[in-house]
Amino acid sequence: MHKALLAAVVATVGFSSAALAQDLTVGVSWSNFQEERWKTDEAAIQAALEAAGAQYISADAQSSSSKQISDVESLIAQGVDALIILAQDAQAIGPAVEAAANEGIPVVGYDRLIADPRAFYLTFDNVEVGRMQARAVLEAAPEGNYVMIKGSPTDPNADFLRGGQQEVLQDAIDSGAITIVGEAYTDGWLPANAQRNMEQILTQNDNNVDAVVASNDGTAGGVVAALTAQGMEGIPVSGQDGDHAALNRVAQGTQTVSVWKDARDLGQRAGEIAVALAGGTEMSEIEGAEQWTSPDGVELWAQFLAPQPITADNLDVVVDAGWISQEALCQGVTNGPSPCN
Repeated sequence: MHKALLAAVVATVGFSSAALAQDLTVGVSWSNFQEERWKTDEAAIQAALEAAGAQYISADAQSSSSKQISDVESLIAQGVDALIILAQDAQAIGPAVEAAANEGIPVVGYDRLIADPRAFYLTFDNVEVGRMQARAVLEAAPEGNYVMIKGSPTDPNADFLRGGQQEVLQDAIDSGAITIVGEAYTDGWLPANAQRNMEQILTQNDNNVDAVVASNDGTAGGVVAALTAQGMEGIPVSGQDGDHAALNRVAQGTQTVSVWKDARDLGQRAGEIAVALAGGTEMSEIEGAEQWTSPDGVELWAQFLAPQPITADNLDVVVDAGWISQEALCQGVTNGPSPCN
């Protein structure tokens, strides 16, 4: 009865009444906390839940798909009313969604696709992120040898990004202006793995590389480390997430673009959606929800937020938004782009 009342009120007035959600608990299963951005996401989710009067509990799978299954089972046992899952392995997470569904617990697939109609998919437009990465690199290096450093093979986002990148690069490939001389997935999105992959590709090509399309800021950091070791820092490199270290690299000129996905917006939206679903709101009734078909034909309810590429030309945007301080952005930068000049 409590949930029915909450759903009715949420549908009419939104998420502003803390009293209505005070009996709700939302559990978040994180794949890992090695990426800087997840701490930002977590703070935004916590703030949204606190504003709604709901409780937050969480677990860190530490990059283990088997631990994540156990984590979700533990969260269910603790009596959560909704789950937000950042999947370590999109295929392996199935039993966790099944366990939640058996208990009538709604699931939000957070940032990474869970191809199950029982999970609401919330993310940024990752195909467009890939396009933005490739556009920025192609503008900086319209011809030459390209390397593609992809994300984790267990994360569907890796292929969404790669698809968007290919759309932009295809004409230049067909014309012979650019040649892809190396390509590798990055297990676990780990920077050390990206660095190792980049080192191997540099060796295979006698360092004859002109640009690198790396799929996030962590992998970009590994790429830049490999390039720097060979005295090649400064060739175009892409990334995404708006990690502070990456934005500093953009200011320094060792990274060309970081596609900024404001995790504060994504986290807030996840908290709001989880509270609504826990209160009985149907996925189709979530504001901004759209029907979307996954690459393998699964129809889902989803919401896609808009990303923004950050280059040396618009670094003021992230400072003005309070995403990063001018001091952190400009650390070690001399006569750099605005606001570091």
